[in-house]
Amino acid sequence: MLDQIKGLHHVTSMAGNAGTNNKFFTDTLGLRRVKKTVNFDAPDVYHLYYGDETGTPGSVMTYFPFPHIARGRPGTGEVGTTLFSVPEGTLGYWTDRLTKAGVDGLKADSAFGENRLQFAGPDGDGFALVEVKDDKRAPWTGNGVGESEAIRGFHSASFRLRDDGATSELLKFMGYEQIDARDGVTRFGMPGGNGADFIDVETMPNISGARLGAGSVHHIAFAVDNREKQLEVRKALMDTGYQVTPVIDRDYFWAIYFRTPGGVLFEIATNEPGFDRDEDTAHLGEALKLPSQHEHLRSELEKDLEPIA
Repeated sequence: MLDQIKGLHHVTSMAGNAGTNNKFFTDTLGLRRVKKTVNFDAPDVYHLYYGDETGTPGSVMTYFPFPHIARGRPGTGEVGTTLFSVPEGTLGYWTDRLTKAGVDGLKADSAFGENRLQFAGPDGDGFALVEVKDDKRAPWTGNGVGESEAIRGFHSASFRLRDDGATSELLKFMGYEQIDARDGVTRFGMPGGNGADFIDVETMPNISGARLGAGSVHHIAFAVDNREKQLEVRKALMDTGYQVTPVIDRDYFWAIYFRTPGGVLFEIATNEPGFDRDEDTAHLGEALKLPSQHEHLRSELEKDLEPIA
């Protein structure tokens, strides 16, 4: 069993309109945009990162907004819901805020003894806020949400799978422990994690597979401290039979990827070097930052990419 993984690092999804996406995460949810860059493989498309003040691993939601992308089709083989941690007793505040912002799909419920508020993102993305007592992570409060209500980072992610057996074994191999099971959902937790510690696995044997599009999670990333730990994880996964990519430099972290038995794309990402490697903390996410291989396209990209504040 691995001991290098420390919880979630980031979740990356697809979107339609960049401006709408940016407004939702900064104005409505009160997160900070910590990086404005482009897709490594499609530099005419933004890659936007939102999180806490510095983009701490375990707080970062990222998006590829493709202007003409079709809406995704929910189904199995994907991350169905991404859940954020908020302080205990704040769901009334968030219900009010999201209602006033015209957010769709609001539904209050509970799971595993925790109160939560489900809602949809601009492209039908599945989200929820979960009340957590004594989450010590520092929130970002620069976008009009007070410290006593603000999002602390991820709480968990929920997978929808036709069969959970092999993925459950993989999560255990990665260091997760099964801590509960209710109503067809199994919860796994990361002991001593970074606060973004839970994965819920929902088994849906009669549901067809998801189709990737706007509102779909593209991949989910798990955190390791550094490249040395990442290489240890890569070797262990390959020794177990997984097909894992070489290490890829993503400027703000190094990444490896592999497809899970249930169909979800996993990434293992390093906590180093961080989002302040090319911007000081006070100005994160303000300037358009380009991977070095795309710097020669700057004038063209600045002209063609939709301006976002």
